[in-house]
Amino acid sequence: MGLSVGVYVKKDILILRLKGELDDVSVGDLRIRITNYIESYKINHLVLNLENLTFLDSSGIGFIIGRYHQLRKRNGDITISNIHSKIERIIYISGLAKICKIRETEESVVRTLSGA
Repeated sequence: MGLSVGVYVKKDILILRLKGELDDVSVGDLRIRITNYIESYKINHLVLNLENLTFLDSSGIGFIIGRYHQLRKRNGDITISNIHSKIERIIYISGLAKICKIRETEESVVRTLSGA
């Protein structure tokens, strides 16, 4: 199926809306693209909207952990929102829920981070 990614920047917030499968096939290009976004736009907050993500493997988990380390260097963070029921268990078992904030909706995250 592959992966499609909606990328949105709002001040120092990068929002990724992931649809499909985040796996070893899709992670390579995405890693480079998102690393460049974080550096170019001086991103401090990464929001991962997983509402339409149907598959997440160890490569996808590694991608998220890598962005976590990249953002920690600038005192940033990652928030995961709209978690699809198919991957909710993976988020918790993998330990991502310990290093990322978990919120119900993307809108609530952006509102909080924007100070609105």
